Amino acid sequence: MKVTLSVLKADIGSVGGHTLPSRKVLAKVEEVVREEVGRLLLDAYVFHIGDDIVLLLSHTRGVRNQEVHALAWKAFREGTEVAKAEGLYGAGQDLLKDAFTGNLHGLGPQVAEMEFTERPAEPFMVLAADKTEPGAFNLPLYLAFADPMYSSGLLLSPELRPGFRFRIMDLAQTERDSYIELDAPERLYDIATLLRDSHRFAIESIWSRKHGEQAAVVSTTRLRNIAGRYVGKDDPVAIVRTQKIFPATEEFGPVFALAPYVAGDTRGSHHMPLMPVRANTPASTFFCVPMVCGLAFSLREGRLSEPVDLFADPVWEAVRAKVVEKAQEMRRQGFFGPAMLPMEEL
Repeated sequence: MKVTLSVLKADIGSVGGHTLPSRKVLAKVEEVVREEVGRLLLDAYVFHIGDDIVLLLSHTRGVRNQEVHALAWKAFREGTEVAKAEGLYGAGQDLLKDAFTGNLHGLGPQVAEMEFTERPAEPFMVLAADKTEPGAFNLPLYLAFADPMYSSGLLLSPELRPGFRFRIMDLAQTERDSYIELDAPERLYDIATLLRDSHRFAIESIWSRKHGEQAAVVSTTRLRNIAGRYVGKDDPVAIVRTQKIFPATEEFGPVFALAPYVAGDTRGSHHMPLMPVRANTPASTFFCVPMVCGLAFSLREGRLSEPVDLFADPVWEAVRAKVVEKAQEMRRQGFFGPAMLPMEEL
């Protein structure tokens, strides 16, 4: 069965600053989406990371489908009206255009979509970040799909050993989307050369070279390119298929335990470590440290299982404690040197 997964995310208003959406806003967004389950949609799941609301929609309409995107736009717009009525901060912040124009690309919300033929067992993850940039997933995904030090399946599985193709986007190109496709392991150094510059280059998708199947997709929207000014960090989302011909779900744990330094902070101004947190976690009052949550699902005929919260395990408390130490050390440098982002990012 051919299924499309669409993950769409937006900040449409939050309580007391950039913290979390109110219960009423979340309820309104979920109500709008739920009305279409069994009609336009096969299934749906709604959650938040920090002040961003995330929609996971499964359907058979393909990527960039006008009706699916119009539903997400409607949900975000109606949620925005509730946020305005409650006087929430930044109501409608990520809705940068006044009217829907056919799909959500270029309107502000983050979008990651993938169409594929469902396997007999189809496990996948949804990754959602807050207070950071599209390139925040560069290092974790590079390590999981290209480095046997972290992903032992690259050594042990004949399905993974031929490697993966990375499609990398140049975020500096604003007139059109500009990509390059590079194969690992042959072009590993070239992939690393680009992905190290996470302000300019970001992974857009990853593909199995042996099977031609898509393994991952990442949103690459840069809000400043749409608005022409700084309007907040881009807060990427990603869909990652796992197991069998892809890395195991558990192989993604160590790569996020690294908590790499990424662009972030309360004004999007500093390099801060990416903290793995539970889904539905408010943004941290500790300088709005960048956060990522991960939910794992199984898919059957387009219908979602209950989720597993990947960063809720007690082991992640120790990781989070180390992330706080990394964040404190960087912020002690204040505005100086590598602590603060380069001027073109501010």
